[in-house]
Amino acid sequence: MLYSILNSGGHIDFVDIIMHILATLTVIFIVLPFHELAHGFVANKLGDDTAKRAGRLTFNPFQHIDPMGSLCLLLVGFGWAQPVPVNMYKLKNPKRDMALVALAGPAANIIAAFVGCILEVCWSWFLAVNFGDTIWFQAVDAFFGYYVSVNIGLAVFNLIPLPPLDGSKILGAFLPEDLYQKQLMNEQKLSWILVILVMTNIVDKIMALPTALLTTLLYTVAMLPFTLF
Repeated sequence: MLYSILNSGGHIDFVDIIMHILATLTVIFIVLPFHELAHGFVANKLGDDTAKRAGRLTFNPFQHIDPMGSLCLLLVGFGWAQPVPVNMYKLKNPKRDMALVALAGPAANIIAAFVGCILEVCWSWFLAVNFGDTIWFQAVDAFFGYYVSVNIGLAVFNLIPLPPLDGSKILGAFLPEDLYQKQLMNEQKLSWILVILVMTNIVDKIMALPTALLTTLLYTVAMLPFTLF
């Protein structure tokens, strides 16, 4: 995303860039740990204590951050943390429970995005009423906008049903057993499809509609109190 801003060809707004960087760093140091903690927490509740024994049930970002994944998130909007270890064979119902563990990560991003929507709507309403449109109002508004955008992008990206993304494990719960086993055996080969989609920018087109719909939904719900009252 930062790469796109710097190569847009238009006027470079340095305040905008700073807000983008701050929003992404917030995601890296707070939300990505929340994402991974959610995976580990659900796995632990379903019978697999691997993440707990590895010390990964924590908000400590330094237990979760992956340097390369963080750099990619900052530059292009797609990134990752160190995956929480999960032993599916310790789960009570491996096929179903792996889907629930996988779903917890994107759900954490959606929750984080919704909190950002609420804060952005409250900020916009409060300052617009009391102080009007100022550069500081615009800067903080841009911060929340980028924060929400990054989280929604991560949630939608992770729901793509291709390995190693969470969506592939969610899909697995709905596959017949023979196809599920083939998926597990061919994860490395299938992951190359994702690489090709990312490198050819097809993934952006795949994500465009669900990202827009989810963004609209979260902002609409966040604005309900102001719309109704």
